[in-house]
Amino acid sequence: MMYTIEELKALKQFYKNQLLHDTVPFWFPRSYDEENGGFLLMRDQDGSLIDDDKAVWIQGRATWLLATLYNTIEKREEWLKGAKLGYDFLMKHCFDQDGRMFFHVTRSGEPIRKRRYFFSETFAVIALAAYAKASGSKEAADYARTLFGSCLRYASGELQLPAKFMNTRPSKGIGVPMIMMNTAQQLRGIIGDERCDQAISNWISEIESDFVKDDIRCVMEQVTPDGRIIDHIDGRTLNPGHAIEGAWFILHEAKHRNNDPALIQLGCRMLDYMWERGWDKEQGGILYFSDVYGKPVQEYWQDMKFWWPQNEAIIATLLAYLMTGNEKYAQWHRMIHEYAYGHFHDRVHGEWFGYLHRDGRLAQTAKGNLFKGPFHLPRQEWYCYLLLDEYLRKTR
Repeated sequence: MMYTIEELKALKQFYKNQLLHDTVPFWFPRSYDEENGGFLLMRDQDGSLIDDDKAVWIQGRATWLLATLYNTIEKREEWLKGAKLGYDFLMKHCFDQDGRMFFHVTRSGEPIRKRRYFFSETFAVIALAAYAKASGSKEAADYARTLFGSCLRYASGELQLPAKFMNTRPSKGIGVPMIMMNTAQQLRGIIGDERCDQAISNWISEIESDFVKDDIRCVMEQVTPDGRIIDHIDGRTLNPGHAIEGAWFILHEAKHRNNDPALIQLGCRMLDYMWERGWDKEQGGILYFSDVYGKPVQEYWQDMKFWWPQNEAIIATLLAYLMTGNEKYAQWHRMIHEYAYGHFHDRVHGEWFGYLHRDGRLAQTAKGNLFKGPFHLPRQEWYCYLLLDEYLRKTR
């Protein structure tokens, strides 16, 4: 069933209300660390603190969120103040002497762990760019672009990171072109960078040529360096929510390029393939992992429902519907929206639980840890609100 204009208006208001009166207030200002800077984000159902350690990539994400709310929704001083807490903490405590960023630090910023990837850096790029726009800081803008340059060198292999595996079975993941595409989209949209357009085109080409398998209607998570399927248990593992996130990044790019038809078609193919493989036809919701050939998956949480794949599917289906008018995407959006807000949303304390069993039972109550924080859910609500607002303005 297609959405009526009145239904779209109601959805727009719903996402705005959830964002500003439910999701964001759960985190802020209670998570501002006035003493040390940054944010205390490892929180239980009621907002009480579980741990005071800090995940660097989520410090970046929270900084991006607050600065973005300030830039696009309302110039609230409390949001700018919070973004400065995050910016200052990132710059003072989260970079090692070799220029790489930590992954996990103590409350005061003492390093605990570095990872073998550069995702902390990508989230710092968008955090610094958003803070630069909000505050007018040239220093933040300059460093955002410098750090993006480092990420480009990591992504190309010019800068080498420590290897996790031996080179017996070389592979590459869709995560790098995906996260770099969205980092470049954010940087371009916030403060601009002339390197972004061509780089985004290159990453889209890599995803289409090496990871999208039209013959078996699938988007792979890992492939060989030349794009072949690795027929081993890790190589066969699919992450539907991740591929659906990549689908909406490409649809977003299509929208940026005046509704580029080839990119719309690519993004919709990716969404179609991974909805078919990820939507739980018995219980509803997006499953975490599946196998490309239907074989057993190694990870024991493969049939759980995590929060973030639902967020990405909500964005992707709404964006696909508004860009194509295809009734199928309206139906899928209704299905994922109703499932997610019916099962993950905490009507008592606000925000979403992170982890459900396949049948929708709560697996644990944590709303913040080293991997979950104020990003996927508020980004979804923010993006969908602005998307609907723009669409409805054009249809008047």
